[in-house]
Amino acid sequence: MPLTRPSFPGILIAGWLLAGAAAPAFAATQLPLLPLPKTITPGTGSLRIDGTTAIRVPAGDAGARNAAERLGDLLAASRDIRPAIGDAKGAIRFVRTAGLKKESYRLDVTSAGATIVASDDAGLLYGAITLWQLASSGEPIPATRIDDAPRFAWRGLMLDSARHFQSPAFVKQLIDWMAAHKLNTLHWHLVDDQGWRLEIKKYPRLTETSGWRIPASAPGAPALPRTGGFYTQDEVREIVAYAAARAITIVPEIEMPGHAVAPIRAYPELGVGPPLDPGVESDWGVFPWLYNIDDSTFGFLEDVLTETMALFPSAYIHIGGDEAVKDQWQASPAIQAKMRALGVTDEKALQSWFIHRIELFLSKHGRRLIGWDEILEGGLAPNATVMSWRGIDGAIAAAKAGHDTVLSPAPTLYLDHRQSVAANEPPGRGVPITLADVYAFDPAPTSLSADEQRHILGVQANLWTEHVRTEKRTQWMLFPRASAVAELGWSARDGHDYRGFVARLAPQLERLQPLGLNAATSAFVPMADAKFDAARNRITVTLANQAGSDIRYTVDGRMPTATSPRYTAPIDLHLPSRLRAIAVDGARVLPGMLDESFDEASVRRRDDTQLKTCTSELVLRLEDDAPAAGPRAKFLTDIMNPCWQYEAAPMDGVTAIAITVGQIPFNFQIGKEIEKIRFRPPATAEGEVEVRIDGCDGAKIATLPLAPATANAAVTTLRATIAPQAGARNLCFTYTANGPDPMWGISAVQLETRK
Repeated sequence: MPLTRPSFPGILIAGWLLAGAAAPAFAATQLPLLPLPKTITPGTGSLRIDGTTAIRVPAGDAGARNAAERLGDLLAASRDIRPAIGDAKGAIRFVRTAGLKKESYRLDVTSAGATIVASDDAGLLYGAITLWQLASSGEPIPATRIDDAPRFAWRGLMLDSARHFQSPAFVKQLIDWMAAHKLNTLHWHLVDDQGWRLEIKKYPRLTETSGWRIPASAPGAPALPRTGGFYTQDEVREIVAYAAARAITIVPEIEMPGHAVAPIRAYPELGVGPPLDPGVESDWGVFPWLYNIDDSTFGFLEDVLTETMALFPSAYIHIGGDEAVKDQWQASPAIQAKMRALGVTDEKALQSWFIHRIELFLSKHGRRLIGWDEILEGGLAPNATVMSWRGIDGAIAAAKAGHDTVLSPAPTLYLDHRQSVAANEPPGRGVPITLADVYAFDPAPTSLSADEQRHILGVQANLWTEHVRTEKRTQWMLFPRASAVAELGWSARDGHDYRGFVARLAPQLERLQPLGLNAATSAFVPMADAKFDAARNRITVTLANQAGSDIRYTVDGRMPTATSPRYTAPIDLHLPSRLRAIAVDGARVLPGMLDESFDEASVRRRDDTQLKTCTSELVLRLEDDAPAAGPRAKFLTDIMNPCWQYEAAPMDGVTAIAITVGQIPFNFQIGKEIEKIRFRPPATAEGEVEVRIDGCDGAKIATLPLAPATANAAVTTLRATIAPQAGARNLCFTYTANGPDPMWGISAVQLETRK
């Protein structure tokens, strides 16, 4: 995708930007609808919906009335109007008819009114949502006929509430945002090593003990406040009903046989390995603790699943099945004896036996088992459905074997990845997954035959929340990438066009703001790449954004507008200067703004996102563990090799260096991989930051003792003088230590010149 694109002629019809001003027939196809409908046929005339408009529903049709009420809720939120609902008259009519496919609908808008026709409740609701999208601006709606149906039956998001708890109110908000995108499946990750979030009345210690934890902090740092929470069964019933009224099915996940620290912490007899280390529940990564395979443990799991099924009427129950390290099973004489008695040849086959036994239990209760693609290993249970996360190979294997599958591949649909390299991005996995990356994914692998393609249920994006500790960050990480997922799941592939999607996305995000959504601006905000010319004491700035939109900018301190100078080539600026830039699509200003000042200090400064990690083994953007309240520093680092580079550092005139550092806990379960993390031996007990020039094996030009920083739980700025150097040089930063805990992170490097 090009980073910039030429502007295109546009006109406004009924308040919407249309690409090309020539033919009125283009008006309907440019309606700001998301996801893109299957077919749109323009008509003649227009319809205005206002406070006097009424809605007609068939008498006794609860599904139609629900759709009408949801339409009223949406119009009330976005426009502060609420049409009256009755069964006698109304310009908006809901009509139920036989013969239309599941979830499909037809919407006819004329100057006389709007009619929504569908065969099922979901179709009526989706027609209402489309009408709301058209009416949300308050402008007259062009006469249009829309015939629409989804591409896939499973259009989902996964919310991880186990790592960080979200309030019931937030979960309902998420359901509203999903419904506005015609997403229909919320996969709710309620159980993992770090927390058990679902009230199980027969086993109260699951939430009393494992619903809470003390977050990890660096050795010697003050303890952080306890965090956690859980959903009562009454709260779950309310959320499930709320979702059902919006055509969303909630699929709960109860992890097994791995990711079992939380239940073993509450009931140690469920485990097979050594006792849990204190505080281990605050680690991230892949843990070795598994459930044992005693009949009593299966009794526990069946009890839990029985209470879970009573709360969630979904056809599917997710049982995880991923990342089950088999070391404890291998080391257990009891497990090995049971394997021999069962005739099970190895631990992968034992996991298959374990999953098969759970599947039989779920089948007896009329439910279907779904799990991550590791459930393929050792043989797949007969009626299991596979959620493919390790790329798409699991989905292909499942479909070829005649099993249904949902595509949810990492990293493309893993929304815990950063969305850009900007400093304002919250913590998460270091490799950016952009909006364009998500939109480019095709959930229908071309290697499958037409018959095998029928086993592709759909597509799902996942938000793991190890590093997403607030609800504000949760919505930032989800949207607008979830908007792209909605279009992948709903719209025909041959209609996908990233430029058109971005044009329709902006009004979608605007209409969702009254519903409480503050989505990420990462795809829209221009990014500045500044090159410093020390000889001229000037900078050259290149601008681009992910959306490929036109960019307008100012250099005089004024706010940019859609009529400000258009960016067409790198900008040459003196020091000091202030650059402001926005993205525009025709007359529409897209969300967010670049506002950056350049001076003698800033051109010699790099924050954590501007430094380059020396390797890319396990790159994360981590958050400091202090202060307990308020903003915390962030550190982009490869935890397997904490090492950073400042490339082409302008060294002329530099006499000192200041490095802002913070210590953070090494709270990662990575097994024997920890032995690969190596450091140079420290010269002092606390260690030192070392600065080398011309590569990480180059000459050492500065040593900054870490001792002053060890007494500060937050960040500390260390300074050292350096001998004069010349030209643009590569600097390498490492630290000495006896081991990985604590880790040190660098949040900024400042080169200082003579006064």
